[in-house]
Amino acid sequence: MPDDKDQIPKPDERPEEKKYSFLQETIKPKPISRQQLVKQLVRIAIYGVILGAFACLGFFALKPWMQDVFRGNLETVSIPEDEDLSGDENLSGDGELSGDENASPEEETVPETTADAESYQQIMDSMNERAQEAGKGIATVRQVSDQTDWDAEMTGIGKSVTGVITADNGQELLILADSSICADASKWAVTFDDGRSYEAALKKQDSNIGLAMFSVPRGNIADSTWNAIKVSVLGNSNLVKQGDIVMALGSMFGYSDGMSYGLISSTDYKTAFFDGECDVLATDIVSETSGTGVLFNIEGEVIGLISQSVWNDNDSNVANAYAISDLKSAIEILANGESVPYIGIYGTTVTKELEEEQGMPSGVYVVDVDPDSPAMEAGIQSGDIICQVGEESVSSIVTYQSAVLQIKAGRQVLVRGMRLGADGYVDVRFTVAVGSKE
Repeated sequence: MPDDKDQIPKPDERPEEKKYSFLQETIKPKPISRQQLVKQLVRIAIYGVILGAFACLGFFALKPWMQDVFRGNLETVSIPEDEDLSGDENLSGDGELSGDENASPEEETVPETTADAESYQQIMDSMNERAQEAGKGIATVRQVSDQTDWDAEMTGIGKSVTGVITADNGQELLILADSSICADASKWAVTFDDGRSYEAALKKQDSNIGLAMFSVPRGNIADSTWNAIKVSVLGNSNLVKQGDIVMALGSMFGYSDGMSYGLISSTDYKTAFFDGECDVLATDIVSETSGTGVLFNIEGEVIGLISQSVWNDNDSNVANAYAISDLKSAIEILANGESVPYIGIYGTTVTKELEEEQGMPSGVYVVDVDPDSPAMEAGIQSGDIICQVGEESVSSIVTYQSAVLQIKAGRQVLVRGMRLGADGYVDVRFTVAVGSKE
């Protein structure tokens, strides 16, 4: 029997192992047909449209939130005070020109001019340019209703008032308008000089004076509108005198884009309201009795607000305006979203003649008291003479009005007055809870 050890091959006698090398080959992609390429591009385009649609929807959904979170800082609106010209070296104490400016007519050389159609047309072209520039600072405020106004649809003429672009507080564009547009309405729209309309909100109103402040969010206003508008400059109406040339823009004739030129016919009269008065700029410009508008000087500054509430018991068909300087304090209050203080008395200044002839004390004579007003509730009566409001002494209706406007609505103030009794005038005091008339 053979030995198993003899059958095991020796190491050097083992069969040689076969060695294989891996084949290296390049796998070529299968060629894409034109039809497959088109399908792939269409698929990518569809995905892009879907992604873009979701992005747009997300943007518009988040836009109000983003505007609220990232909106600009709310700036306090400050209406510049009128320039004091009392120290002008060219004016004498009575307001007349002094020095060389007061030279006699014989010493002045008047250039000769020839009036013809061409020169008249040049003057009108220049006035039209000024009016168009001034028009950038006004807007039309109208009510928005769910019911269609078919008359307005057919004629293009709807119920509206003219507003003044008063300020930009960093978050809103503020438009001052006649408060008559607020009656029986909850929605408003503002149309600017470029013809575009925007939804507006009522920021604050004062039905005593007849003013309302509307606001349009800055983020809602298109760039094209920003390029077509501007904030109006409120001028100094105290410098206006009889015979000055003025421009009237607005709804004086029953439609919103009216324009007319004229002269100041008088500056000698006033209109009264509770707790104050206002100078009236009377003009020779024809207007509807319910017309509203803005009165500009030839420099394009606002000098008056044409309103139906000016001498509302007068049926004249001329445009009369509130002098803007007497309204600036109230406008600033409204622009900052606050209520205009209101006590509720009709008053007039006790003149020197009344003091001497009837022995009346200096102050404001109460002609009438508004029913259900803070003044009535505090016990102020017709015939009382107001001498002090808070810490401010009162010597005229102007100083009384200024003192009232310095008090925040909702606060209490001590009003001191004089009342005629059996033994003459006696001191009376009232604690008045200042309100507002909105």
